[in-house]
Amino acid sequence: MIDDLHKEMKDGMEKSVEALQKDLKRIRTGRASLALLDGLMVDYYGSPTPINQLATLSIPEARQIVIQPWDSGAFTDIEKAILKSELGLTPTNDGKVIRINLPPLTAERRKELVKVVKKMSEEYKVQIRNHRRDANEMLKEMKKEKQISEDDMHKAQERVQKTTDDLIAKVDSVVSGKEAEIMEI
Repeated sequence: MIDDLHKEMKDGMEKSVEALQKDLKRIRTGRASLALLDGLMVDYYGSPTPINQLATLSIPEARQIVIQPWDSGAFTDIEKAILKSELGLTPTNDGKVIRINLPPLTAERRKELVKVVKKMSEEYKVQIRNHRRDANEMLKEMKKEKQISEDDMHKAQERVQKTTDDLIAKVDSVVSGKEAEIMEI
């Protein structure tokens, strides 16, 4: 019963770490990445459609993304979606493809992005701590209902704390890697 509780808690924490990693891919660094466009929805004939379902996406150069729509009618819709997004990118259209040139990040912008990353990491750490709190509350409830002994509860709480510490350390290492990537010129 304690093992099931611990496994459930650990799975929830690991999902939080995976979600953080996915969110961090969307944050722009000095290099072009197709992950920047993940989640970008294009209003295509009245229905929101992911950009990767409307075009071929590629990175021919380190600071350029090329979007080649399959339907020539989607050019303006894709350009509008990119301009409306919070990416701060300006697409150029030559009639065949849409190019997005990524300008080098300024030192000020890099610092802002690092702050955003730290804020994100703190939100995910809170999620992990919430999983810990829920697990500890369930353990106390089990002890109260005499399903487990006090010693078992304390051992389980120590195990929960160790798992929490490990996953928060993992979040810190993921975030420090992303910060290094952002600050890299």
